[in-house]
Amino acid sequence: MLLRVANAADAQYVEILCQWYAESAKSRGVGIAKRDPNYLIKKMDKGDAIIAFIDDQLAGFCYIETFEDNKFVVNSGLIVNTELRKEGLGRAIKHRVFELSRTKYPAAKIFGITTSAAVMKINNELGYRPVTFPELTQSDDFWKGCSSCKNYGILMENERKMCLCTGMVYDKLDDQFSQATIEILSQER
Repeated sequence: MLLRVANAADAQYVEILCQWYAESAKSRGVGIAKRDPNYLIKKMDKGDAIIAFIDDQLAGFCYIETFEDNKFVVNSGLIVNTELRKEGLGRAIKHRVFELSRTKYPAAKIFGITTSAAVMKINNELGYRPVTFPELTQSDDFWKGCSSCKNYGILMENERKMCLCTGMVYDKLDDQFSQATIEILSQER
């Protein structure tokens, strides 16, 4: 298994990643937001994504984005090839994107919203805690990302204070990563 920071050359995988997002949303019947291919390419170019391979085959992906002048960072878009699920790959990607987030943005709170019990379990292992939506970023740009979700009406009806997703945050800003340097650019596991 190879987990590494994505780069510009990985743009070749964007179409398949977007296909995986659409298929996952359809098969699970949950509100996974659609991903714009150009947006994913920008994440790769900036080094704000983790990409995974098994035997040179694309296996998974996750990216980060910041809000409110780097006060908040979100780990978003975790996706694993359906044929490779249940092997711990999602957990490994989530751990690496967490490390990337803490190292690149050590003063930022890491947060996420999800309907996935598996992601909630991994977040809990990493030290996240469940929170109400008002404790998350209030950036309009973040919440616009929910607009393609089938549950967006529920979110807006509740004035972005609750939805079917669970909000989680990691705010232990004095951990080992706050002292680290960016040395996680490439790592094979």
